[in-house]
Amino acid sequence: MRRFLIGQHGRFNEEKDRRDYRAWFYGVEACLLREEEDVRKLAQAAEERGFRIGVHFPLRGEPGMLRDALFLSPDARVRCEAWKYIDCEIAGMRSLRPEYVLFHYPKPVLVAEEVDAEKWRFADNREFLSQTSISPEEFRSLSDELFARLTERSTREGWIPVLEFDLIPRVIYETDLLEELLDKHRRIRLCLDTARLYLQERTDPGFTAADLIQKFARYAHLIHLSNLHDGDPPIRHVPVMPDQQTEEGWAPIAEYLTLIRKENPEVRVLFEHRSEEISDEELDNCYAWAEELLNG
Repeated sequence: MRRFLIGQHGRFNEEKDRRDYRAWFYGVEACLLREEEDVRKLAQAAEERGFRIGVHFPLRGEPGMLRDALFLSPDARVRCEAWKYIDCEIAGMRSLRPEYVLFHYPKPVLVAEEVDAEKWRFADNREFLSQTSISPEEFRSLSDELFARLTERSTREGWIPVLEFDLIPRVIYETDLLEELLDKHRRIRLCLDTARLYLQERTDPGFTAADLIQKFARYAHLIHLSNLHDGDPPIRHVPVMPDQQTEEGWAPIAEYLTLIRKENPEVRVLFEHRSEEISDEELDNCYAWAEELLNG
């Protein structure tokens, strides 16, 4: 099946398009294309070659705004501004007819005291709160409202709302709260990011990535695939390779993808890596290994 996507971040990089994209790929995920010419180039390429477009929110972004919409803030004024931001972006992406629109969730992130948050590189203090700032009941209520609003807008506009886990709070991985909401709001899908899952396992003593995958892979529309080396600082967005050993600080990508394939064999996969740092042959090997792991 056609399942693979590449990313275009910041601009429509024609060299990346020529080098990274394959005729048998599914599509392109776009984020922060601030110039209208880049949006036009993406739309034209999709029309000419027949691939699908996903949007990693925001498509364009607004000066002075955080990249992510803070739609779970306990402050009603902040949530109101977040929805103005979202609705403006939705209006601006209609010409692309995206298959999905992806948002980081939860935002703000809820950070427990025992979590080493330094390695997460939050761009602004507004992006995170103490885990005790929002009760489980309030988290459920705010998420329920978020899912209802995203369902309404995505149904009207014709795309799939996808939530990519940011740093995951215990209320998600230790309870059934999110599963109950996903079963209620069936249009909402998830994105699992292999590097983020590994980083959380290395920084949160209560978290196990494999357990999270088994719990939520069936709800996933998309995987963001890259490796991470647990150094100081961590090395991010590394292309996955079969010689990356866990004992040397790499994420167990084969284990993750095997679990995902078992729970959700039709899931899409975005290569969220820095392909410019490897050779053409290594890029081919990366694609071949991912295909082997996902197709069995």
